[in-house]
Amino acid sequence: MCSACLTPVYPMEKMVAGKLILHKICFCCKHCKQKLSIHNYSSVYGEFYCMSHYQQLFKSKGNYDEGFGHKQHKDRWLIKREEPTSEV
Repeated sequence: MCSACLTPVYPMEKMVAGKLILHKICFCCKHCKQKLSIHNYSSVYGEFYCMSHYQQLFKSKGNYDEGFGHKQHKDRWLIKREEPTSEV
């Protein structure tokens, strides 16, 4: 089953990238839809990008999380308390 289009994948059209099975035509950049090969792609959070857009998105924010539309890890580490502590 293709991870991108959820249809059956036959051996002649099978592509494995990042432990995912895909059709060769479904293996494309999320940003520009350019067809990728096993030699010219990068992946973040299970999504595939061509090398130029991977670098561009990383450089736009300076980190992988914000550049690719996710919350930064440091935000997960911070403890946010909405309730004030009560003194007894």
